[in-house]
Amino acid sequence: MPIAHLNIGSNQGDRQGNISLAVSLIDKQAGHVLAVSDPVESPPWGYDSANPFINVGINIDTSLTPFDLLDTLQAIERQISPNPHRNPDGTYRDRVIDIDIILYGDVHITTPRLTIPHPLMHQRPFVLSPLRQLTPPPQQRTR
Repeated sequence: MPIAHLNIGSNQGDRQGNISLAVSLIDKQAGHVLAVSDPVESPPWGYDSANPFINVGINIDTSLTPFDLLDTLQAIERQISPNPHRNPDGTYRDRVIDIDIILYGDVHITTPRLTIPHPLMHQRPFVLSPLRQLTPPPQQRTR
């Protein structure tokens, strides 16, 4: 089964509790949670807010296809909070929970609905730091 790397963030309410609930629901509904990174606190990305985010990265072993995983994660987001992630004009807003697929094995997908690897991951330290923690560098070859 492929290993997927997800990023979970929250900047509303009990941020750590929201993330813990998401991790638990992902483990039950999407795939076995293999590892959870240390939390990273950061200001909102892409919009202004006084509410900082807490983010964690997780690695899961999943039998779901990338699109089924996306559907499941979006359903989990709605279970935790029915509030939309964006304003009516499409801009970002504060949110109780946000779950993004960052990597899915070595799969590359580019569709209007889903892009893997996540196209903006390289611009987001709150994604890269947990990813580095959970994805150790390849061992150097010995001669």
